[in-house]
Amino acid sequence: RSTLFPYTTLFRSNQRAGTRRGREGILWELLQWLGSVAFVFILFVLLRIFVFGVYYVPTGSMTDTIQVGDQLIGEKISYRFASPKVGEIVTFDDPDGSGETLIKRIIATSGQTIDMHDGKLYIDGVEQEESYTKNRPTYALTEHAANLSGSIRYPYRVPEGCVWLMGDNRTNSLDSRYFGAVSTTRISSHALFIYLPFKDARAL
Repeated sequence: RSTLFPYTTLFRSNQRAGTRRGREGILWELLQWLGSVAFVFILFVLLRIFVFGVYYVPTGSMTDTIQVGDQLIGEKISYRFASPKVGEIVTFDDPDGSGETLIKRIIATSGQTIDMHDGKLYIDGVEQEESYTKNRPTYALTEHAANLSGSIRYPYRVPEGCVWLMGDNRTNSLDSRYFGAVSTTRISSHALFIYLPFKDARAL
């Protein structure tokens, strides 16, 4: 019995040490898991701020290109190194100062001249063929002509550092015809693709 007692004591001591190490291991694994979750969350936030935006479209100003209720992804990198181009769909801060984000298509850039006659759009004197409008007429919205800088008179030359933006749904869009040309500094992203609902999913 004198040889059994020390062995039993040692066994119990080792058992307690093993339990303690087991608890420490579980705690360490939990901390690692929490650290990984925090890293992923911080990375996602940084990507949302600097790389991409996720947007929900509540209005029909861009139909039939973008439907009411569509959700889309926009990237924020390219315009830091290149200028926006005609035909690109962009998100931007509402020039009226509402704090909302709007989405329209770039129709003209700095130095180009906009004009409208008989429901037709002209850029630098050339009538535009715009399949995405589904042959909807383009009018000057004279009833909404008052904007942030006064009434818009045509022909209208797009100022330096600005773009002219219009919705594809020309008969149901308050756009640059209403608020004038928009500074490129207000553009928040270049719309890339619709991801929801799945029936509308496609590149823009």
